[in-house]
Amino acid sequence: MDKADKLFLKDIFIITINAFGGPQAHLALFFRYLVEKRKYLSESELTELIALCQMLPGPSSTQTLLAIAYKRRGFKLAMLTLLIWMLPAFLIITCIALLMVRLENALNIRNILNFTHFIQPMAVGFVGYAAIKIIQKLVNTKTGVLLMIAAAVATFLLRSPWTFPIVIIVGGLISALKYKKHEKLEKQKFVVSWRYFIVYATVFIGVASIGLLTKSSEISLPIRLFENFYRNGSLVFGGGQVLVPALYNEFVEFKKYLSSEEFLSGYALVQAVPGPVFAFSGYIGGLSMRHFGDGGIILGSFVASIGIYLPGAFILFFVLKFWEQLKLYRPVRASLEGINAVSAGMVVAAAFVMSEPIEMGLMNIITILSTFLALMFTKIPPPILIFLGIIGGIIFSN
Repeated sequence: MDKADKLFLKDIFIITINAFGGPQAHLALFFRYLVEKRKYLSESELTELIALCQMLPGPSSTQTLLAIAYKRRGFKLAMLTLLIWMLPAFLIITCIALLMVRLENALNIRNILNFTHFIQPMAVGFVGYAAIKIIQKLVNTKTGVLLMIAAAVATFLLRSPWTFPIVIIVGGLISALKYKKHEKLEKQKFVVSWRYFIVYATVFIGVASIGLLTKSSEISLPIRLFENFYRNGSLVFGGGQVLVPALYNEFVEFKKYLSSEEFLSGYALVQAVPGPVFAFSGYIGGLSMRHFGDGGIILGSFVASIGIYLPGAFILFFVLKFWEQLKLYRPVRASLEGINAVSAGMVVAAAFVMSEPIEMGLMNIITILSTFLALMFTKIPPPILIFLGIIGGIIFSN
């Protein structure tokens, strides 16, 4: 590994420990650190990768980082990037799961969470800031503005996971009609490498088959958990905000591995953890195996975390192999305008969706606005803002 790769991984770690507020806030960090500060890629190149990852199932911000690393140095650097990106959140989430199991029987679980009082409204402020920054970068035509507004309304009103890919496809098709404005490029022979897709499908079918054959055995629970999260990672479009209700339905309503209170308490704590929202899977996996003791919690967190990230990585690597050839076609390049615009609209909708569970009292409104203004007009690092929010929650709870 050369010095350039080591510096790249160091920058990924810095982004990771600053990555609060969900995937939309993460994208703003990518522009700040990877484009403006280090110039690893251009603004248009990052915008293109964001649009591509929005069309794929899985964690969009994670896939964007993986795509950048893969294009720089291939599979090895991409896997090291994934490890650095997910490891801090995995360690913290696993510790939270261990701590929750010890405390939930001794204390009222609501009392444990008083210190997170300001974290959720702060997260809304983070996403609102990300929405403004991404709109400034991605939406610059009248068609884009109209598509952004339509996408924001559609994704706010229609909460189905399938809304995300459908809206992205429609937005892309509408702007693809303007393909004649784009320059003709010489086509290359279209070659598809199926290696990563075959690996993805083989793992999917293999773990599903093993889980089905051993569904009555407690010993096979880690395999079934891996299949559960691998399946969710394969089918969820739209990032962590869509993953969370999907996991709630499966692990609380259907399988009853967690209580509703345990689930929501863990989600509140995740708001104070840097890194991808998909890391929440580790908490659910850990509590699902609590009856095996501390070792079971750690194993459950591990298999859930690996299961949720792998399918998105395999699918991304499969698509990247022919993406450069595909975008030589004018309609594909033209579609990026619409895809970018509806992606920005989804960020706007996410800010409103995240604000719904929050009681809009004066204190929470001030917290949202203060977080937004601090990010917009000061250089206070996000971890400092989160730390101040936690201190405020401790004071408020006393």
